[in-house]
Amino acid sequence: MKRLKKRLMVATVASFALLFSLTACGSSENSSSTEPQTNHSSQEKDSKKNLHQVRVGYLNVMDDAQAILASEAKLYEKHGIDETMQLFNSGTDLIKAIVGGQIDVGVLGFTNALTWIDKGADIKIVGGAQMGYHSMLVRKDSGIQTLAELKGKSVASQKQGSTADIVLNGVVWKKAGITKNDVQMQYVSPSVAIQSLAAGKVDAAFVFEPYDSIARLTTPVEQIYEIGQEWPFPCMVVITSGKMLKENKEAVYALLDAQKEAIEMLQQKPGEAAEFITKHFIKEDSLQTSDGETIEATKIIEESTKTQTFDWRITPEQIDKMEEITGMMVEQGILKEKIDVKEALDLSWQEQIES
Repeated sequence: MKRLKKRLMVATVASFALLFSLTACGSSENSSSTEPQTNHSSQEKDSKKNLHQVRVGYLNVMDDAQAILASEAKLYEKHGIDETMQLFNSGTDLIKAIVGGQIDVGVLGFTNALTWIDKGADIKIVGGAQMGYHSMLVRKDSGIQTLAELKGKSVASQKQGSTADIVLNGVVWKKAGITKNDVQMQYVSPSVAIQSLAAGKVDAAFVFEPYDSIARLTTPVEQIYEIGQEWPFPCMVVITSGKMLKENKEAVYALLDAQKEAIEMLQQKPGEAAEFITKHFIKEDSLQTSDGETIEATKIIEESTKTQTFDWRITPEQIDKMEEITGMMVEQGILKEKIDVKEALDLSWQEQIES
């Protein structure tokens, strides 16, 4: 019976690789973008001639839920936008597309923006999206209860230089009183991290949603730390080019209006939001828990949404956190020198909303 249950657990977790994309709040190597999703009929196109044409880049992760929801719930159209949604497998590829003019706006980690600004790119952060959620998971039978106990252990996390890696080194390990040299790091995708943890190949996994929720539902793992509870920081933001903002500010503002409404739905009606977005994260109607029960996919995404903090604002406190992370990026050799985050921000839309 135990062997059967273990095989079921591993099979369930192995399906993660098929169900989800690879990265959030950072970048992934060896990845590429997909073709734009354009399903408008000729009649629909005629009816949308007066709408702003905007190409929106996104990642298939909960961090980008508001961008996906705004399209699925037709909030972009409501606010005067005829969007072309383009899926990317990495924040790096997404921001390259913005810099190269292939897309107009994207939701991705603000550290990506800083990296490209450091290279001289004309990038602007124009709105907030999601606060960082990264949890440390261990197996329930491991006996590990604190971060400090991971010294000498193996930990799976995203690639070096990603936002997850930056805060892991700059915040999490410092809290534990250890450094990355005290642990055996394995840099892999979140799905592989969970598979490795379930199979006993690593002692811990540092992941984001919906991987955390699904892992805890379908495998015998538990959370010993979540960075957002102790050190909340802005992870995902809305990014565009300086050229787009200058030449088509009205369209950028309309898009931000739509995503603001999407964020409010995620906050106030997570169940309704889940009905629109679940198909992007879980292809099956339901999953089996480690206890042998069946849980609907929409319920999993609803619960995953509730763990997140979505915020269309960028507050002074968040800017301070951005400055701190910029310092970490310099310490870790990701940036040549510290960037003035305020110069990367254009909060004119937010100021207009709040006035």
